[in-house]
Amino acid sequence: MTGTRRTVAALFLLPALVLLGALVVYPIGYSVVRSFYDQSGDGFAGIDNYKALFTDDGIRTALKNNVLWVVFAPTVATALGLIFAVLTERIRWGTAFKLVVFMPMAISMLAAGIIFRLVYDQDPDKGVANAVWVGVHDTFAQSSAFPKAHPGRESPLESAKGGAFLTKEPVRAGDPVFLPLVGVPPDQMPDSAKKAAPAPSEPGKVTGTTWQDFTRGKGVGTLGAPDPAELGYAGMRIEAVKDGKVVASTTAAGDGTFTLPEAADGAQLRLPASNFEEAYNGLDWLGPSLVTPAIIGSYIWMWAGFAMVLIAAGLASVPRELLEAARVDGANEWQVFRRVTVPLLAPVLAVVTVTLMINVLKVFDLVFIIAPGSSQDDANVLALELYRKGFSEDQPGIASAIAVFLLLLVIPVMWFNVRRLRREVRR
Repeated sequence: MTGTRRTVAALFLLPALVLLGALVVYPIGYSVVRSFYDQSGDGFAGIDNYKALFTDDGIRTALKNNVLWVVFAPTVATALGLIFAVLTERIRWGTAFKLVVFMPMAISMLAAGIIFRLVYDQDPDKGVANAVWVGVHDTFAQSSAFPKAHPGRESPLESAKGGAFLTKEPVRAGDPVFLPLVGVPPDQMPDSAKKAAPAPSEPGKVTGTTWQDFTRGKGVGTLGAPDPAELGYAGMRIEAVKDGKVVASTTAAGDGTFTLPEAADGAQLRLPASNFEEAYNGLDWLGPSLVTPAIIGSYIWMWAGFAMVLIAAGLASVPRELLEAARVDGANEWQVFRRVTVPLLAPVLAVVTVTLMINVLKVFDLVFIIAPGSSQDDANVLALELYRKGFSEDQPGIASAIAVFLLLLVIPVMWFNVRRLRREVRR
């Protein structure tokens, strides 16, 4: 009877064992063997492929980035999950909030990568991240309305240091000054701009006009004099400079006219570089310096909901009597959270962190999709480098060595997780 039972058990286990052997054991064994052969697969390379893991620049960058992923992504995702789980426990619409935070888990990594490739687009009109960043920046530091303005033909202005423009000759009180510029499209002129007008002469003062000296459809119009269809440079800052020092300054009105005090007599007028600064375009999220943190941010967006749900389940099993006892003993909410809630949730936090650590060691989709070709080398991770060596560069030996190395990195984390689970079962 015992033999029959063993035979029946073996027969039931056989399909699973066959699948396990075909899909797990054989690929691992083949990868280990293949990692000791050269590119052709015929010559034995010894440990040369494993030496390449620490000498190849691309693989070393991937190793460095994997360390950043393992350190920051699980930690931040778990911390956010803990915060969300604790805070949403006390609010009436907590369930709805949890649903919204968990929804990204229903999106594939491919779709999430496409979404965040658009989110991180450099153009603020397309990328949400830069649209927000530029909006905040412009709230505190308004960009210039004349980034393309420059002197035209026969202009009384010449280029000065730092991108400013300076009159070629000193100006005199009572003689109106003309400061024509070109280069600003009419549809980009400030809303406050009005039709340019010659400034009236005022005794003892320096007056003038600064305007867009170009009439669309009529060439340049009359050079050096405002035409009826031309607009003044509203808000243009003008400085009077003597011996390198600013003695007076003003801002042009809507029609481009301005007035300076008598101190400007005999000075040169300068249009400072601040008038012509390029519009702030935000951060280069997918550039070499920010691409890895940006991709980690997209991963956290996806997996913080996973961490929150597991931690919330653990939080539901925490005895409320312990929390109330701590409050009765005089502990404030922060002390209850730090000294009672977090220690009681330590096993759950360990499960979440370890699970995410295993997950990030294998991350591939997000990096492959989000990082543009120009920054992919800087965002490289081991799983992506495995793909590139195996398929793009046709180096299967090194690709197999990377696969084995990844397996060796995952084993200690899995071993820790299995030991912890066994200790939990014994309790």
